[in-house]
Amino acid sequence: MHSLLQRLMRGEDLGRAEAAGLLDALLLDEATDAQIAAALVALAVKGETVEELAGMAEAMRARAVRIHSQHACFIDTAGTGSSRAKTFNVSTAAAFVIAGAGLAVAKHGSRAATSRSGSADVLSALGVEVNAPSEVSQKCLNELGICFMFAPLYHGATARVAGVRRQLGVHTTFNLLGPLTNPAGAP
Repeated sequence: MHSLLQRLMRGEDLGRAEAAGLLDALLLDEATDAQIAAALVALAVKGETVEELAGMAEAMRARAVRIHSQHACFIDTAGTGSSRAKTFNVSTAAAFVIAGAGLAVAKHGSRAATSRSGSADVLSALGVEVNAPSEVSQKCLNELGICFMFAPLYHGATARVAGVRRQLGVHTTFNLLGPLTNPAGAP
């Protein structure tokens, strides 16, 4: 962990496997809160490479609770949750419009971390049970053509970094990983 942090702080890029290893270290109690914050800030300042994002996304997907879609074509409208504009949650509204038009939507999201409102905040306010188990989400997707997958239930290890992300209050790699790690495999 220490050598990876030093490399990131020097602005060096990590390879795909190294980035996957870094994500594992961040999520699996191998890193202190200070190391988590340092890694997230160093990545943000340096700018994540495609290889780094791919490695971290692969590592995150490997740990995810999965659901199966019977739809040949379906999408996710997950946003990055880091809009600086004081607007409403567009990705959640888009999910309803798209599903209403006939394309299945496996919506993946969370509560606000760096924006005004996350998908889970909006859906909770509308009375949706965002903590529904994966079996319920899968049934909704396959029978109704839309579901919501609350990221902390599908990516449980991310709870390890949630407090640090909230305290930082800035865009981090995890904002980018959300749309890349849909538990139903939606593009």
